[in-house]
Amino acid sequence: MSQSARAAANLPSVGWRELVDLPDLGLSGIPAKIDSGARTSSLHGEVIEEIGRDGQSFVRFAVDWDGERHVCEAVHVDIRGITSSNGDTQRRYVIKTPLLIGQTQFRAEISLADRSEMKFPMLIGRSSLRRRFLVDSGHSWLQTPGIKSAKSHKS
Repeated sequence: MSQSARAAANLPSVGWRELVDLPDLGLSGIPAKIDSGARTSSLHGEVIEEIGRDGQSFVRFAVDWDGERHVCEAVHVDIRGITSSNGDTQRRYVIKTPLLIGQTQFRAEISLADRSEMKFPMLIGRSSLRRRFLVDSGHSWLQTPGIKSAKSHKS
């Protein structure tokens, strides 16, 4: 077995969907689609304003989820051109904030996008998954306590 295969065997597995937390934003139990085809993670959010504080750039934004509006602030890293699944490139704010999947917490770059037409308010891309998780696309909720792991039966 190669060294990389041994390292991968020790990584926790995620299913194709998980509930995740963004603790610094006060958001928990967010349904997220795991998408290794997407580079950057994405959160449904509407930018309200940019803020300068203590020499750092922050962005205030609203997340409409679970029947209520959550106003959040996070470190504003960049504005990037991000290509969406339909091939269009959109300029999006990118924030950096802790992301918790199961028992694994790390700082993740997350773009803010209009995901109102999407089934999941959050998408976890491969830059957040790399060297942290293995993706088991045949299962759901592998890192979500309290939800029984479900095997997908897709045709």
